[in-house]
Amino acid sequence: MPLSHLNPEQFAAASAPFGHNLIIASAGTGKTSTIVARIAHLLSSGVEASKILLLTFTNKAAAEMLSRLAKKFDKSVISSVSAGTFHATAYALLRANGFDITLKQPGELKLLLKSIVGQRKFHHISDIGAFSAAYLYELYSFFQNTGGDDFEEWFRAKNGEQSVYSAIYADILREFEEEKKRFGYADFNDLLLYLKRALKEGDIAQEFTEILVDEYQDTNLLQSSLIDAFGAKSLFCVGDYDQSIYAFNGADISIIGSFKERYKDAKIYALNTNYRSSQNILKLANRVIAINPRLYEKELKVGREGAFSQPRLLVYDDLFAQYKGIAQIISSLKVPSDEIAVIFRNNSSADGVEIALKELGIASRRKGSGSFFESREIKALISLVSLLLNGKDIMAFIDVAQYFKGLGEAKSKQIFELLSQCGAGDAIAGLLRPDQKAIITHKRRKNYELGLFDDELSVSENLPASIKNHKIASFLSTEGGEFLSDLLYFLKALKGVKDASACLGLIIASPIYEKIATAIAHKKSVRKDKSIDESQKELTKERIIHRARSLESIAKNYKDLSAFYNFLSLSDSQMSAGSGVSLLSVHASKGLEFEAVFVIDLAQNRFPNIRLSSGAGGIEEERRLFYVAVTRAKNELFLSYAKYDKNGKISYEPSQFLKEAGFKIEKE
Repeated sequence: MPLSHLNPEQFAAASAPFGHNLIIASAGTGKTSTIVARIAHLLSSGVEASKILLLTFTNKAAAEMLSRLAKKFDKSVISSVSAGTFHATAYALLRANGFDITLKQPGELKLLLKSIVGQRKFHHISDIGAFSAAYLYELYSFFQNTGGDDFEEWFRAKNGEQSVYSAIYADILREFEEEKKRFGYADFNDLLLYLKRALKEGDIAQEFTEILVDEYQDTNLLQSSLIDAFGAKSLFCVGDYDQSIYAFNGADISIIGSFKERYKDAKIYALNTNYRSSQNILKLANRVIAINPRLYEKELKVGREGAFSQPRLLVYDDLFAQYKGIAQIISSLKVPSDEIAVIFRNNSSADGVEIALKELGIASRRKGSGSFFESREIKALISLVSLLLNGKDIMAFIDVAQYFKGLGEAKSKQIFELLSQCGAGDAIAGLLRPDQKAIITHKRRKNYELGLFDDELSVSENLPASIKNHKIASFLSTEGGEFLSDLLYFLKALKGVKDASACLGLIIASPIYEKIATAIAHKKSVRKDKSIDESQKELTKERIIHRARSLESIAKNYKDLSAFYNFLSLSDSQMSAGSGVSLLSVHASKGLEFEAVFVIDLAQNRFPNIRLSSGAGGIEEERRLFYVAVTRAKNELFLSYAKYDKNGKISYEPSQFLKEAGFKIEKE
């Protein structure tokens, strides 16, 4: 009997009568096993495999469920079950029914929309900057996911001063839809909209006896309406309202919350026995999440026996002391590194842990945000260190030069080659101590457009004084001269500095790194209307310097700059791939489990993130994020926060979630 391995709750759900069934599957309660058992029950009951549709949020999840079923049923039967994401299923059904669709990625369609936006004028209505085509596309996609009918009306209600352009935006999107239709283009939302329309108009007569929906709490209104458009005899929807954490992406918790009202014959089943976490961890998770409104009755029970440690609260005086302390604890745990996760709400929280783990020689892998060592500001910092040590590092030279106006890869490479000719193959030596007897050659290309090398006589007069008499001065543009002037000042200022910490401090304070930080901050602070948000630019620049200071703290352990550079240069390959401790955003941790979990930076304004909690999900969604984070832990749970950030000079109060969890926080 395929259902013989189930517990009573799972069995009741998997064998439920046809109709509209909602299964509340709390964290670690065997959701996947129940869905697999339900399909097995349908097949054993005589339902044709081709009449079963399984909708998941990843194709990987669908493949895993089908592979389990293939162990009990003939592969020819399982291959007839329709399974996959909403978009993959819609695309397959549309193509199978003769719809000629060319699926295009969002990036491609943004270019099409940009070509339309570029033909419109906005300034005659208002001096307010208009949204970029890329942002308008994202906004339109969100509107579609929320099931709206009138974009112009929806836009006016949600976008304040931009509403003066609502009619223009609506007309742009009308033309955009016409162009897509003319070329037969479709994006992911279009697949669902086309299928929904085809089902309602009878252009596709696709009947399913039962539709199963995984992660039902994450569905949006467009997906929900598509499910209804199929008109299936039976629904089997599995989800947990306490794990609804995608409101920012259009997910609507009211869909799972209104199930009983929308389907009059609805039956609700609950999976309450948790086989993942210890009793102590579940007790903490239940205490906090119970503060949120209860959409359906449920109470997590422990399905494991044994003695387990209590969740531990770790309090540190300083932010970086927290990260180093956590790394030290991880190094002492008798747990495989692949079974350890550090979970964070804000990407910046992972930087310090990543560095601290690396310092102890502990491998890690990062998901849900970019590696600290792969960020542009840290790469530039490493490149400056490299140029102090190795004048032949052309990639470091190009990496630094790219942040200066008018210099790209090709122009930077040409400057490097000219300097190398002055320094017997060493560009930095060629800049500092050019060989006056060296023969400098540069082959100009035919039809070369002036850019790097402007008119030799006129440009020399515009070069900085420090570069004006250099051997390659006659080859330089004004921009190239300014870059080399800054680089020359930088190299002379750090000449002879071998102490790693002192060197890092001087690099971070140098004019050349200040320009790099400004350039990165500028790019990250472009508003939707293409103007610059100056306050955001300053804040971003502060964060960049804060990140750089994190490396300066580690550099104190290295007296020799070369040894420190070896530590830095090995980081890219070792920190972001392969095995090791998992560094995860809360969203990236969903669906995973680990022997030991650290939830870090549980300070008010960091987790919960007050700024983000003011959006669609509010503080209740922040609480659900906390619930998801702690229920990733099987045996050991560590919660931590720091009272102070020395670099940012910011004091922190403990997260309200720690108090809700029952921890007694002593006041200073």
